[in-house]
Amino acid sequence: MTTVDTDTDTDRTAAAQPPPAALPPPMRLREIVFGAARAASVRAAVRLRVADALGDRPASIGELASAVDVEPDPLRRLLRSLACCQIFAETEDGRFRHTEMSRLLREDTAGSLRNIALWCTEPWTWEAWPLLDRAVRTGGCVVNEIYGKDFFAYLHEDAPESARVFDAAMTTSSRQSATDVAAFLDLDGVKEVVDIGGGQGHVLAGLLEKHPALHGALLDLPQVVANADPRLRDGGALASRATLVPGDCRREVPVEADLYIIKNILEWNDESTRRTLANVVAAARPGARVVVIENLVDNSPSSFTTAMDLFLLLNVGGRKHTEESMVARMTEAGLNVTDIRPVNGALHAFDSTVGAPGTP
Repeated sequence: MTTVDTDTDTDRTAAAQPPPAALPPPMRLREIVFGAARAASVRAAVRLRVADALGDRPASIGELASAVDVEPDPLRRLLRSLACCQIFAETEDGRFRHTEMSRLLREDTAGSLRNIALWCTEPWTWEAWPLLDRAVRTGGCVVNEIYGKDFFAYLHEDAPESARVFDAAMTTSSRQSATDVAAFLDLDGVKEVVDIGGGQGHVLAGLLEKHPALHGALLDLPQVVANADPRLRDGGALASRATLVPGDCRREVPVEADLYIIKNILEWNDESTRRTLANVVAAARPGARVVVIENLVDNSPSSFTTAMDLFLLLNVGGRKHTEESMVARMTEAGLNVTDIRPVNGALHAFDSTVGAPGTP
């Protein structure tokens, strides 16, 4: 695909569109209820690879349309809509340039949100969101009702493209947080660590790279660990200190370690959360350390986490936790929570040990 790179120019978009908070309530409400149009516009731009085609300088709509092989007029309308929310910007002479947000839709941008944008707007979401009132009324997920099977069975059996998007989005998210987690965790005295439900093992790989004497295990479903980070697999740079354990943490945790990391998997339904924590406690030595890392709905600067909370309700009957609910689940499982701290702007870590308070 050709990347368009032409002359710079001044903007007119920012001056034309007041910030959302400055709009009167009726207009703000209209903006909110038309949120689906914005989400669909982002998805369209990503699928058309407009952000990838636009270079460092503004480009005419004709140049962009040619680069992504679409008709100029509909593309202008799409970009004009996105520019109203500061995704791309229109110059005084009608060309378009990148903004900080539109650059995040490029595949080659550090911290790209391209895969996340696709995942949050996959075709199944447009069938599930209109049934949110039913999920709120019953407290259960609606995906089973729509497709006649649980969410992950639907993904892997009926929607392989969505499954690939999901895997890519989770990989992106894990890679972006792995460095922060490795920098955050104090591993003084830790010789063995296991990442429970750790996906491809980016967090584990980051910890092993930072701590040359550390050994670790990655526990996840067989099809997941089969595609683990190449650094952890046979022949990889960290393979001699890494063990790949195929399994389901909701059924068993067949690993003993000094430290168990549970990151962003206690957001499924409550029964799944309880089983996972109970299995970790059953596997661990008394006094072993367990660190749970999650997004919290009561400690988030953004509505993204609260929206994800509803997203989870729809697809798996899950939830994003509050600090109180997370501590309650951990305490109920027999963990003594000793510290709660932010890892970064999105994640909080709950440090704990196996055994109730006062237990030797």
